[in-house]
Amino acid sequence: MNELSISIDGVSPIEFYGVNNSKFEQLKASYPKLKITQRGNHLKVAGSGEELEDFKGRVQQMMLFFEKYGRLTEADVADMLKQGNISKGVELGGALAESEVLVYGPHGYVVRAKTENQKKLVATCDANDIVFAIGPAGTGKTYTAVALAVRALKARLVKKIILTRPAVEAGESLGFLPGDLKEKIDPYLRPLYDALDDMIPADKLAYFMANRVIEVAPLAFMRGRTLDNAFIILDEAQNTTDAQIKMCLTRIGPNAKCIVTGDMTQIDLPRNQHSGLVKALEILDGINGIGIIHLSDKDVLRHKLVRKIIKAYEQAEAPATPASNKDV
Repeated sequence: MNELSISIDGVSPIEFYGVNNSKFEQLKASYPKLKITQRGNHLKVAGSGEELEDFKGRVQQMMLFFEKYGRLTEADVADMLKQGNISKGVELGGALAESEVLVYGPHGYVVRAKTENQKKLVATCDANDIVFAIGPAGTGKTYTAVALAVRALKARLVKKIILTRPAVEAGESLGFLPGDLKEKIDPYLRPLYDALDDMIPADKLAYFMANRVIEVAPLAFMRGRTLDNAFIILDEAQNTTDAQIKMCLTRIGPNAKCIVTGDMTQIDLPRNQHSGLVKALEILDGINGIGIIHLSDKDVLRHKLVRKIIKAYEQAEAPATPASNKDV
């Protein structure tokens, strides 16, 4: 039986081993033939030579993952342990392939497309300059769109990000609130700020906002502009009129991309107005350079009840099947 001592200097023992040694127990359970003990920043391991080398590689992988992403969760460890024998070509440094990662956020937070339709959205955006992402609440259409915009900005493919929404009240009025125009409008734009907070450190985001590298503004502010070298996201487009969505799409300059997101089940326009998004999807479908992706309840990544709620409303709002005529 061979023995090995492995140092985990550079990683806090609590971060590496986990609360109540949860991650250490995960590691031990994956190597039942090895005798593994911990002594502060050192691991003592005894067993066969091949398994010892594989275990050493796994520990190095976990340390490199922490160094790169600034975190090591139980889910991260589980992903790495699923990869099988590390001596058979598993790349050190992360459980996720680099090609899957859209953005590394603050403290190593990894933003990636998680569902098949979200991955299709990424691929469609790479292949087209204008993309429509249509789907119900919680499907990640806005979040993925913001991640793609931040990725493009970090890669210097664009010089700015424009995030815009129509300022349509969703069943309640905010006009009575105190404050200037920005303070009245910001509640409508809060989901866009929340996504940015996950992807860009606070100080850098403040710099980008102050220097208009990232603009978050109501749709009306887009009129008369030419948006070049920019990544534009028109969010909640189901609440645009024909004129508004046309105005936004015709702002796009030669070197620009645009993602239009919308949820056909949450149209908040007055009863006498129809959604401009419906007409846009009809007349723009099939144009080269414009892609359309439909997300469904299968892409919902919020609380498990959200998917059930969406399904229940779909069933309740579905038109009743007319009874067939029968001869009496």
